[in-house]
Amino acid sequence: MAATTEAPGRPRRPDSRQLDPLELAAWRGMLFAYRNMTAAIDERLEHDHDLSLGSYEVLLLLSSAPEQSMRMGRLADGLLLSRSGLTRLIDRMVARGLVERHTCSEDRRGTWARLTEAGAERFRRARPTNLAAIREQFVSRLDRDDLERLARVWEKLEGSGAGPEDPAC
Repeated sequence: MAATTEAPGRPRRPDSRQLDPLELAAWRGMLFAYRNMTAAIDERLEHDHDLSLGSYEVLLLLSSAPEQSMRMGRLADGLLLSRSGLTRLIDRMVARGLVERHTCSEDRRGTWARLTEAGAERFRRARPTNLAAIREQFVSRLDRDDLERLARVWEKLEGSGAGPEDPAC
């Protein structure tokens, strides 16, 4: 929960005081660690499989979705991308034959993305590389206690965020 300040007769507002050294170190550490680790994983996937980390994550989500298909909006939410960012990424992946767009006969409100055979094969080949890179960049640097603490922190920060399941199509 965000800290707030209060002045008599005024509405509460977010605390805008400067971050103390510990708060700043925690915040910046998370940002830099995320940037550096994802850049290293992305570089490895690009080099070994001609696949960006973003594209890999699309393949990952689609591979585990019912009928290997998801509504574009839900896919964007799962990837933490804007709708337009996902559209551009999917355009590139469609051009490479990794995914295809389709509409659902039961729900024509939106466009869906579906994994192709080529996309499933690329995911299958890239998955061991991604897992090894995650272990190298993240897991191997932490002990079990660190991982448990981090898992609790991420759970505390994440919130629910889960929406209703998309109908199978």
